[in-house]
Amino acid sequence: MDILLILKALILGLVEAASEFLPVSSTGHLIIVGDFLAFTGPRAETFEIFIQLGAILAVVWIYRERLLDIAINLDWDPKAQRLVLNLAIAFTPAAALGFLFHKYITQHLFNPVSVAMALVLGGVAILLIERFARTGRVSAVDEMSWKDAVWVGVAQSVALFPGVSRSGATIMGGMLSGMSRFAATEFSFFLAIPTMFAATFYSLYKEWHQLTLADVPMFAVGFVAAFLGGLTVVRFLLAYVGQNSFAPFAWYRIVFGGLLLVYFRDRPWVG
Repeated sequence: MDILLILKALILGLVEAASEFLPVSSTGHLIIVGDFLAFTGPRAETFEIFIQLGAILAVVWIYRERLLDIAINLDWDPKAQRLVLNLAIAFTPAAALGFLFHKYITQHLFNPVSVAMALVLGGVAILLIERFARTGRVSAVDEMSWKDAVWVGVAQSVALFPGVSRSGATIMGGMLSGMSRFAATEFSFFLAIPTMFAATFYSLYKEWHQLTLADVPMFAVGFVAAFLGGLTVVRFLLAYVGQNSFAPFAWYRIVFGGLLLVYFRDRPWVG
């Protein structure tokens, strides 16, 4: 067993967990940490896709009782039916566009410059939305309308551009529609379940040939690290958004995006 490789897997799993659900872009962080650790190329890309499963299973675990209740009562509970319908509405735009443009996005947009610019512009957008959005009309996920779901779905489509941040885009989209920070954040978590499962399994289906049995320990460590880290981050964010704005994350994005541009200015990126 390559201990150094296992250590890299542990670090990247924790980075995935820390950045997947916060509005800071997991893509940007995995690019720079992977380059710093000399863990790049097709094998690394497949690993980064796989550990997303660990992160999203953290959400499933935290909301396991709510999800089970929805599954059991879907036939007759209007609230459960409304939530499932809103999730389907919000899921569809990004799913369709992702299916059509996945290859183009992967080949042309996954590079440090694109990601860094998206980080900076996304940070500015968060600051503007925090300043001008009229939030609070919808205080809970159960109060959402289909129009709110459309706003979130369109925002999630923007997150197909690497570096935008899926969680950041969906939360900001919800806030633009009038949702409270907490309601927008919670719906973003629910929406992450079908979105990330679909994206991860589709990408793994396309890239699974890159792997061998020797990769199992590395993938297992990254998966567990992403799951355990995800539990902590999701709980933190739910507690944080009740009384705090996303402005600190916006400034972090702007600074990190600028550092990313500097870091790769004179360095070749091997992908």
